[in-house]
Amino acid sequence: MDAVGQVEAYVQSERAWSVRRAQAAGRYDRLTTMRLVTSVTRGIKPKVEWVDVNGVVGGQELSLLGWRERRRLSLEGPDGPEPTWLWLTEQGLPMEPDRWNGVFRNANLRCEDVLLNEEERKVDRRFRLANVRGKSPYATPHAARHSVALYMLILLNELFEARYGLTKADLRDFAMLFGDPWWLVKTLLGHSDVETTKRHYLAPVSHLQLESILAAAETTAEGQDVESLDDVFARLTRETQGIQDIDSLLEAAP
Repeated sequence: MDAVGQVEAYVQSERAWSVRRAQAAGRYDRLTTMRLVTSVTRGIKPKVEWVDVNGVVGGQELSLLGWRERRRLSLEGPDGPEPTWLWLTEQGLPMEPDRWNGVFRNANLRCEDVLLNEEERKVDRRFRLANVRGKSPYATPHAARHSVALYMLILLNELFEARYGLTKADLRDFAMLFGDPWWLVKTLLGHSDVETTKRHYLAPVSHLQLESILAAAETTAEGQDVESLDDVFARLTRETQGIQDIDSLLEAAP
């Protein structure tokens, strides 16, 4: 779980640094809308209980709290109150969701500064030639959801068929109990209809059957992998438009 490990590293380093700076500057003490969480119940419908800066006690079901209400919540840390919000600004305050567009935009510009020459950067991205656009990765927050959808679809199929050695009958039984990979990916993305997942999120590979995607990743009689999952994704980027392989782009950089 590399992603979880990276988030934990962020919590213990950059986030902790932001919190300490904000506490030292007294920023949290000046928040008039802060709600200090006193308890979180468990069960099917967990409830968050808090007390605000005026001493008024309140609470709400966790699932009914919108992002604006969630960003007001704080916990009592070892050095005083600190936000429950995971992603913080350098000032130690909750980062609003739309700020992620700016984070990705700045990251894209930094990639272009490194991977494109001065003349190529002068041309507006909308009018750059395909070979120039392909030299530098371009990502958005929504593109991350597409990446998760593709990764989980292939990973789940590979797990079902190769790792578990399930027969077709086993796969039918498993799908009846837990849903097939398409249904599981749909659930992870929060879609109500699996056709939304297939039509909008996995459009780049809609013309490919999963069996053909994974064909080269089957194991030999000796149990050795012919192609790893990383190789499968790298092959998809070569054969399919609309998918970027950042590792390949960086390897091709001068």
